[in-house]
Amino acid sequence: MPERRDGAAAGGSYDRREAWQMPPRPEWLARFNAIGDLLDLRSVVPLDERSLLDAAMRNTGRSDFGDEVWIEHFRVLLRAIEEEAKLNFFGRILTRSDLLVYLEARLAITDGYKRHPEIEREVIEAPVFIVGLGRSGTTILQETLAHDAQFRTVQRWEGLFPCPPPEAATYATDPRIAKAQALAEVVFEASPEWKAMHAWGGNVPIEDIEFTYPAFFSEVWALSFQIPSYEKYFTSRDPEYHFFWHKRTLKLLQWKYPARPWLLKNPTHLPRLPQLLRAYPDARLIFAHRDPITSNDSVVNVQGTIYSWRTDHPWSGGVVDDWLLADQRAELWNAVIGWIEDGTIRAGSYANFRYHDFVRDPMHTVASVYSELGLELLPEARSRMQAFLDSRPEGAMGRAHRYEKSAAEDPVVLRERSKYARYQGYFGVPDER
Repeated sequence: MPERRDGAAAGGSYDRREAWQMPPRPEWLARFNAIGDLLDLRSVVPLDERSLLDAAMRNTGRSDFGDEVWIEHFRVLLRAIEEEAKLNFFGRILTRSDLLVYLEARLAITDGYKRHPEIEREVIEAPVFIVGLGRSGTTILQETLAHDAQFRTVQRWEGLFPCPPPEAATYATDPRIAKAQALAEVVFEASPEWKAMHAWGGNVPIEDIEFTYPAFFSEVWALSFQIPSYEKYFTSRDPEYHFFWHKRTLKLLQWKYPARPWLLKNPTHLPRLPQLLRAYPDARLIFAHRDPITSNDSVVNVQGTIYSWRTDHPWSGGVVDDWLLADQRAELWNAVIGWIEDGTIRAGSYANFRYHDFVRDPMHTVASVYSELGLELLPEARSRMQAFLDSRPEGAMGRAHRYEKSAAEDPVVLRERSKYARYQGYFGVPDER
């Protein structure tokens, strides 16, 4: 467990990690990891640079990883994983498998650009980014809007296996969908509860960070491992290379299947919006809003579960405080308000999506988003979205966290409400309880 941070006497942030309980592991996995305790895991499942690079080159028959910028990021990441992540047996296997997928994707993308330099001339026009605190409805919003034919999303299979670039004629039947689904099933076997927590599958839209793995310079790594040294390394540097790889991937993916435009989603873009807008000056933003106290409980549950795939010590490093502690979460939105008011985020370039409104009247809320962005919601798109929403099981929209005490007497809620007052007032975000 991390050092206690609730600081009741000092008025600090309540740390929900202290109350979180790791889901019980499937029996087979508990036994498997117990066997790993008897082995020299670093020798059995190596995660060193040479072993990984050699395997990726051998698997692909390629040897050019592209620019020299990435290798420092890769080395810092590997060192942090070995020294800080406290991987168990399954965690090391999953990590080696993942790293090879990303290295092989990097080799393939580099080769694709070498063979077809015209890819570089592709233009990413007016992409739409959904941003907001985790568990604030970003996923259901993206899934809903993705049923509008004017948008294109990045699906898991093309994020993991981007080469050869997808083509419109075979997009829905590409065999890589099944390959990506098989990797998702590995996670479901180890963490059955994950299937009900987050959309996850071969042909499901993914967050942006899930196709920037091959840059090895992304906040995604601190969201996958307890690696505080890497988190500090990433957040202390200009994220330009992160967005360079982000754009490089999108150009490749749209080369033979043009975007119309891209519909992208990434909660963790929130603290880096000025840099995102530097990379995509004509980007449009959809801010997803939800009662930040309710969403915070869910974020801790999701993040704890993700960390537990690889380690028996899911909160050992104290990373991602920005997404878990009220002071830091409130400050993220204070920064956004500042960028709106100083013109960094231009008037007319963003819309607000309130999860509370969406639960009550989904299509009215969607229509409001379209109106704010100046987009046209055609009848066919509306019908497709409604059919998708109607197909979801009752209760799939989620519900507010239930506290033992009422809001009027719970000191945690009262203290945190005061921290979020500016955010909730500025964007009109109601309490869910």
